[in-house]
Amino acid sequence: MAKEKTNEKELARKEMVEETVSRTDEFFRKNKKLIYGILCALLIIGLGIVAYQQFYNKPRTEEAINQTFQAEANLANEEWDLALNGDGNVYGFKQIIDEYGSRAGAAVYMNAGKCEYELGNYAEALAYYRKYSGKDEIANAVAASCIGDCLVALGKDNYKEALAAYQKAIGMTDSPVIASTLLKAGVLCEEMGDDAKALEFYKTLKENYSQASMEGRDIDKYISRIESKTAE
Repeated sequence: MAKEKTNEKELARKEMVEETVSRTDEFFRKNKKLIYGILCALLIIGLGIVAYQQFYNKPRTEEAINQTFQAEANLANEEWDLALNGDGNVYGFKQIIDEYGSRAGAAVYMNAGKCEYELGNYAEALAYYRKYSGKDEIANAVAASCIGDCLVALGKDNYKEALAAYQKAIGMTDSPVIASTLLKAGVLCEEMGDDAKALEFYKTLKENYSQASMEGRDIDKYISRIESKTAE
């Protein structure tokens, strides 16, 4: 009896499989033109993506990177205008960004911002720094700190936002590179009349970076200045 039930189940399973195969075959026969069309379209799209990457995007990226070499050399020589605007023969960072965008790498925005800042164009520098988006935490912290510098340079109305940018940078990394930002944040707090907050920044700098940075070796005079005012 059990054997008969097993046979019946096996027969039912086979019938179900055959029916499924039959329906699939029927669907394919009725819709084969549509199916072939979809497959061809997917193939064409796939080939198009590969061709775009291989023959357009990759060469453009390499070209963009090559264009940055001379601009970076001019930046290293502190030739700010030349590094930013080029000279008609070689591109500056501004032309590289306009022509290639982020293909040239995220650093072009940081470098363009540096040039604009040194040229006194703080709003333009701020716009470039805000476009920077890298993967390295130290570089991101530097960019956030530079945003604070630009905001400070743009006037007192921007001090609160500048301090927020400095605090954001400080929270991004514990590298000694952040020592200068701690100092700038403290000085800004003093300018804003918040000596207690300034002292917090200075003491953090002293505790963590007194030997690892130039700012840390000179921080005692900033701390003493505030403590002397408090003692009066």
